Amino acid sequence: MRFVTKNEAVKRSFLEDLKGEGIRFELGERLSYETFVGYMLEGTLEEIRAQIDAMEGADKEALMEGFTSFKESLNHILEHIKVGERFDVLLNEGPWVAEILDQLTRNGAIDYQEGIIKLKDGVDVTKLRFEFKFPFNLVHTPESAEKIAKQFALTDLTMEYEFEILELEMDRINTLGKIASRYFPEDYLLRVYFALVGRAILASEILKSLGSEKVEMNELVRAFARAAPIAIPTPKGTLVINYSPRAIEEVLRLLKRLGYVEIKAGKVKKLRDLV
Repeated sequence: MRFVTKNEAVKRSFLEDLKGEGIRFELGERLSYETFVGYMLEGTLEEIRAQIDAMEGADKEALMEGFTSFKESLNHILEHIKVGERFDVLLNEGPWVAEILDQLTRNGAIDYQEGIIKLKDGVDVTKLRFEFKFPFNLVHTPESAEKIAKQFALTDLTMEYEFEILELEMDRINTLGKIASRYFPEDYLLRVYFALVGRAILASEILKSLGSEKVEMNELVRAFARAAPIAIPTPKGTLVINYSPRAIEEVLRLLKRLGYVEIKAGKVKKLRDLV
C-alpha cells in the first residue's frame, strides 16, 4: 500500500510530515517518465484563439475548453508572481505549474533570485508567445488540422518517489489519511486509505485467531482463504475485504517484520496484539 509522486516538492514535504507524526514507511526512488503525444499551437493568446477558430478536423469545443483552462492557469500563476513567490510553493499547486513557468522563462518574462520567482516590471502578457498543446485524440482529420497545428511529442524523464506505508494501527492510518489529503487527489487517497484499512483489519483478525500456541502457517493461510471475503457493517454501509492466499502470506510477513508475530519452521506464534 503506497503513495507515489513525481513531484519533488511534494516528496520533500510529505516526507517531513510523515516523519513528524512518526508514521512508519519506506521511501523508494526510481527513474520514470511523463509522455505527451499530440499537437501544438504557437502564438500570442489572441493568435492561438484565432487558430482554434480557424481549425478544421478537430473538436473545437474541447480545444476551446482546454485553452480557457490554460489561460486561467496562466492568470493564476501571474497573480502569484506579480508580487513574487517561492518556487517550491508554486510547484505545490501541481505539475502543470512547471510548464507555465518554463514558457514564461523562455519569453524572458520572469526573474528568479534566491528561490523567489517574480514577473519582470513592464511585461505585457498579451504580447508574449505561448505554446498550447492538446492530445491527438481531439483531432479527427489530421490532414486538415495539421494545416494549422504542429505535431508535438514530449518524453520527460523524471524521478518517481514511492512511499510504502508500513502501518497496521488504525489511529496511525487515520493520521496518515489527514496528512496525505494535503498532497494527493481524493479518489487516489481513498483507494490507498481503504487498502490500508483492509490490510489492518485482516492483520487484526489474524492476530485474534492466534492463541498462545504456535500454528502451522499453511493451515492458517488456508483457514483465512476459506473465510474470504470479510464483510464489515458500518454506520454508512458495508466494507468488504477480499484477499488471496498470497496476500495473507504478505500480511503475515509484515506482522513478523513489525514484531507482532514470530514465524519459524513454518509455524506462527503471536508476540503481541495490535493497539
